[in-house]
Amino acid sequence: MIREFMNRNFRHFNAAVCVEAAEGWVKHLESGNKMFLSMAGAMSTGELGISLAEMIRQDKVHAICCTGANLEEDIFNLVAHSQYKKLPDYRSLKPEEEKALFESGMNRVTDTCIPEEEAMRKIDRHMVKLWQAADQSGQNFFPYEFIYQLIESQELKDYYEIDPRDSWVMAAWQKQIPIFVPGWEDSTLGNSFVSEVIKGNISRLNVVRSGLELMVFLVNWYKENTRDFSMGFFQIGGGIAGDFPICVVPLIHQDLKEDCKLWSYFAQISDCTTSYGSYSGALPSEKISWGKLDTDTPSYVIESDASIVAPLIFNYVLGH
Repeated sequence: MIREFMNRNFRHFNAAVCVEAAEGWVKHLESGNKMFLSMAGAMSTGELGISLAEMIRQDKVHAICCTGANLEEDIFNLVAHSQYKKLPDYRSLKPEEEKALFESGMNRVTDTCIPEEEAMRKIDRHMVKLWQAADQSGQNFFPYEFIYQLIESQELKDYYEIDPRDSWVMAAWQKQIPIFVPGWEDSTLGNSFVSEVIKGNISRLNVVRSGLELMVFLVNWYKENTRDFSMGFFQIGGGIAGDFPICVVPLIHQDLKEDCKLWSYFAQISDCTTSYGSYSGALPSEKISWGKLDTDTPSYVIESDASIVAPLIFNYVLGH
């Protein structure tokens, strides 16, 4: 079992913090509390869904904040996995080889290329129909709600190329948990949506609800979900996926002048250092000064590769 292996072997340094963070997560949930997960980087293309999906299904994760890329790339992988191209020698690629990838419709993410036509454009064609339908009916939705509509339509079912149980977005849809996606315009589908508005195929930008509306949703969701218990925060990487949601606590306290619980657990997997004003490398103690964490909040920083560490921690929490 992974839990037994980690307890026996992960006794020092970052390895020890992995065990401590995982055990803290278990205790947090055993007390009846909930966990919020933020996810930056290219975790979906790294197939983190294989382990994250089960965490969602077993109620170990209750909401997610991620980049637009992580939201869409999980679905890209779901329908086009066999067309992806692995490049184990990606570090030695020459500019001319990168250009050849572009010309062949392959978009590289470190060692993996996402096929433009089979993944991105396939999903894009379905999304345009959903955006236009919402436009014509005068409705508007958050990015993840459109993805949920796409799943519910069953239009992708014949295209599945992986076990849908390995898709974290599918698991989130099944559990109907919210997926907060700030800065959605910084994504392939976000770019496509803007182009459709500019071309006149969609009449309103607010067919997709904005980041400001998303923050209002988060405020109300956080207050409702911490009324009786507390909320933990598990952060993979940094950036807007981490900073957007964690700010909800000082917003409620300092701007709304209302009481609410601070985040009651915090862990971060990051390969960034605490230097040059880096948010991604900021220690948990810095968050105390912003009113996000308290002095006694269980906090952990794992300076490592999330593609290695996160599945280990997830499986520890699952009791494997």
